[in-house]
Amino acid sequence: MNQLEKATAEYQQFTQQIQSIIISTVNNQGMPNGSYTPFVMDEFKNIYIYVSGLSTHTQNLNINPRLSVLFIEDEAKTSQIFARRRLSYDCSASLIERETDEWKKIVDKFQTRFGEIIEMLRGLADFRIFKLTPHNGRFVIGFGAAYHISGDNLDKLVQISKQ
Repeated sequence: MNQLEKATAEYQQFTQQIQSIIISTVNNQGMPNGSYTPFVMDEFKNIYIYVSGLSTHTQNLNINPRLSVLFIEDEAKTSQIFARRRLSYDCSASLIERETDEWKKIVDKFQTRFGEIIEMLRGLADFRIFKLTPHNGRFVIGFGAAYHISGDNLDKLVQISKQ
């Protein structure tokens, strides 16, 4: 297996090891906000977040649906703090209407993954589900091992090299 095949195999498994993502949103004055949220993913790499309408990031998504997400290796598990494995995507967000079939399907995925807390959140009217659709990304697995991600299914990795 060559280096690109190894990176691709690692990329395909990476998000399954992580339960929450860091999200970066922007308000209407262009001020960035960093936050985090648990997530679920579908087979097309769409990311779903279940967030409070009172949070800054939700208010920002209502104003500007463009955001960046970051999946990052746990500090306790990394062998080199300067080269933590990480995956970032540039995304657009769309709200899933409450109580639709799609909303119920996604809430069930959250329930399966995160358990009883979802029953409580399900009853809170201010909680919303956003679908985050990735457009491109970057996967970094170490020094000199960074890959641009593209393709219809975000399945094409191209190593980023020195210029």
